[in-house]
Amino acid sequence: MSAGVSFAASVFLGVGGSAITRIAWRRNLRYLPLALMPLFAGIQQFSEGYVWLGMTGENPITVFFGAMGFMFFTWFMWPVWIPFCVFVLEPDDSRRKPWFLALSLTGLLFGLLLYIPHGFTSDMVVVEIINNSLAYEKSMWLDFMMPRWLTNTIYVALIIIPPALSHYRHVHHFALTLVAVVVVDFALLQFAYISFFCLLAGLATLHLVYIILTNKCAQECPELFP
Repeated sequence: MSAGVSFAASVFLGVGGSAITRIAWRRNLRYLPLALMPLFAGIQQFSEGYVWLGMTGENPITVFFGAMGFMFFTWFMWPVWIPFCVFVLEPDDSRRKPWFLALSLTGLLFGLLLYIPHGFTSDMVVVEIINNSLAYEKSMWLDFMMPRWLTNTIYVALIIIPPALSHYRHVHHFALTLVAVVVVDFALLQFAYISFFCLLAGLATLHLVYIILTNKCAQECPELFP
């Protein structure tokens, strides 16, 4: 909504993410990939703050590099990282564990196809201000290969299905949090849904802070989470 909002969200998520990362490091390294998500979301919001500065200051170089940083997490990082987090958490004897790794590798390929072409030319990085919000919707390279609804469906599936199928009940609850973010975003914020989705999803990572702080996984798998 503004550079101030983006930078404030960045500080909030960055401080919280750094603190929970230290706790995860001491408590159980299986929590570490989850714990890094609020920190990554804070870096993403920091990047979008620079997009705002570039847009309001009419500086296309700042817009380009800020947008590339923002889209690195949007298009590349999250489809890979969320399945990977679930893979790391999953008990070693779980039959689902290899599927989570396969979904993470699928997210890697999908993320590369979404992100890499934007770095070939600045013409691919199109940012607009619509209703006082940043909109990146015109710069989807996969539109040349498939309809936008299919791209969105694959993306949402890669970030929601893994936690929904996790061994742990409280990770299922995080999947429901992501579903709520997607529903609100597409129902109410269509004019800039990518930007708003990442802001809401970043705040949703605070759910993971709660899971780690209370060691919820220990309730269902005490042998791995003492």
